[in-house]
Amino acid sequence: MPQSRYEKIISARWIITVETDGEILENHALAIKDGRIAAILPAADAAALEADERLDLPDHVLMPGLVNLHGHSAMTLLRGLADDKALMDWLQNHIWPAEGKHVRDDFVFDGALLAMGEMIHGGTTTINDMYFYNAAMARAGLASGMRTFVGCSILEFPTNYATNADDYIAKGMAERSQFLGEELVTFTLAPHAPYTVSDDTFRKVVTLAEQEDMLIHCHIHETADEVNNSVKEHGQRPLARLQQLGMLSPRLVAAHMVHLNDAEIELAAKYGVSTAHNPASNMKLASGIAPIGKMLDAGIAVGIGTDGAASNNKLDMLAETRLAALLAKVGTLDPTTVPAAAAIRMATLNGARALGIAEKTGSVKVGKDADLIAIDLSELETAPAFDPISHVVYAAGREQVSHVWVKGRALMAGRKLKTLDEATLKARADDWRNRILAK
Repeated sequence: MPQSRYEKIISARWIITVETDGEILENHALAIKDGRIAAILPAADAAALEADERLDLPDHVLMPGLVNLHGHSAMTLLRGLADDKALMDWLQNHIWPAEGKHVRDDFVFDGALLAMGEMIHGGTTTINDMYFYNAAMARAGLASGMRTFVGCSILEFPTNYATNADDYIAKGMAERSQFLGEELVTFTLAPHAPYTVSDDTFRKVVTLAEQEDMLIHCHIHETADEVNNSVKEHGQRPLARLQQLGMLSPRLVAAHMVHLNDAEIELAAKYGVSTAHNPASNMKLASGIAPIGKMLDAGIAVGIGTDGAASNNKLDMLAETRLAALLAKVGTLDPTTVPAAAAIRMATLNGARALGIAEKTGSVKVGKDADLIAIDLSELETAPAFDPISHVVYAAGREQVSHVWVKGRALMAGRKLKTLDEATLKARADDWRNRILAK
């Protein structure tokens, strides 16, 4: 190995690479240079290398950062506002009215920062978001240091942000132009759902995505009512309609995909569509159990998302990963469906694959960006540690995430946020609570 000085060397009891399901490197170290993983080697050999910083994690798992494949970060400020409601009741009678009164640029910025602080605490390094006031979301991403995908929501009806579909698109693209060249910020097109977006708008989205090389992020087949109403209104199920409109492609990240038949799973696989599975939100809103095992068997890149904190009510990707594995098992009555290693792959590399960044992040590999997290397994709750992969999925909690890095930059160390001020985040959240309660 050529002699070089590294920015940091991190050694750990276990490294879960995710390059191969079940692969664990014991007592190994990562050498980081220029924000990338420059070498992976036994910890004893790493002692001879020169580095500006060394970190020894003798009781920890070191693994890729978690990829939250579907979220509405600013909605963290609406956490707990309207619980135990059906989806359309929740949206139409509670969430949309509250958004109409309060959602502005400052709401989105403050809510996104709050969400990012929470996500960093839980080991999330990438967020694929969807909301309004997209420049505010992008600024929050830059402030936090997270890898941020900014979904420009598109609807047919007016909100505080825009008046119609063309206005949503025009404003989103104008905001995108402000952040071109920012490595950690990527804008996507986010038509809300088949029940809120017209055929003409979907066609425009497909054309624009191809012209600008952008991803598309959309809620699809979330509830049985959505599917049934599509049959009544359009004479076909949503996925078939979207196929005819040209929406199905590797560009599409389809959130939820709960109510799919076997033919639709084959269709999504054929077109390279990715799925963002949101187990807690699907359970809380009683949307159903997505056929995740069948999707994975079909070769679909199934990642994991939290959805928004207004429908979850927490942005805890480790908890979502555990739920994804458990829900898949009870849904099939087969305990071998989605084993722990597959669940970790869903939360990391599959999410990166869905977002087109698998060459940069999602696994521990020489040449990839150092998007990493450390999880402390020395606690009582994770003793004894027979299998660190099993422990990460079934036993560990987000409170055991000790360190988070994106491109080698520390976003959290020793449970302390490094890029955001926790006291400020709490104060802003309290201020918004008072404003919302004041109506």
